[in-house]
Amino acid sequence: MDPERVTYGDDPSQYVEISRPAGRPRGTVVVVHGGFWKAEYDASLGRPLAASLAAEGWTAVNVEYRRVGNGGGVPATLDDVAAAIDLLADVEGLDTSTVVTLGHSAGGHLAVWAAARGRFPRWQPERVKVMAAVSQAGVLDLTAGYADGLGTGAVERFTGSAPGPSYDMVDPRRQLPLDVPVRCVHGTDDDVVPVSQSRDYVAAATAAGADASLTEVAGDHFVVIAPGSDAWARTLTLLAALAPPAPAPPTSG
Repeated sequence: MDPERVTYGDDPSQYVEISRPAGRPRGTVVVVHGGFWKAEYDASLGRPLAASLAAEGWTAVNVEYRRVGNGGGVPATLDDVAAAIDLLADVEGLDTSTVVTLGHSAGGHLAVWAAARGRFPRWQPERVKVMAAVSQAGVLDLTAGYADGLGTGAVERFTGSAPGPSYDMVDPRRQLPLDVPVRCVHGTDDDVVPVSQSRDYVAAATAAGADASLTEVAGDHFVVIAPGSDAWARTLTLLAALAPPAPAPPTSG
């Protein structure tokens, strides 16, 4: 069955693709694609993951959003991700009691940021709350990403500025501790987003009393979004552990 496309705004990039599983879903995973927030990269990156998630029993929501070069950046990209998640409250037959965000690279940044968006008046009220986030080789420290020149200056193009007080609303590292679990998966040979981004985030998060962990896997920046890889299998295991247990069948008597 083809995914259901639902728009949340008038821009061509403001839509989600919803893939539903056969039978009762485990919950909903919101897939946020990466690409250093650049317009050259789009929702096609998330489609293989969404298909795999649906096959594993999840409702998968593949999000497209405005990116740098087609109207995005701060705050438009953040507005779009928040709106896409809140849209789910209006989708018929979609259970929003268990919503996990999952994102790769810049999408990892957006997935973890989304779990904290309700702290800020601009994105209040949260109609749909994120109960956990999974970051796949995510950019979780924008200040360090700026200093390291990740994506040849991608952080500055996304934020529109050098690090300063404005980063408080957009940088996951500055939003610790979160009150929901964060699971990071990162390739040890990643030369696009260094594994230090995840290591340092998790170390700071756990020191602050948050529930965060890192699963390091063999491979590069893209192994974590390759269905069929060991990295993706381990990600599916992490997601399964975040889902609430299935209700026990009724007993006869």
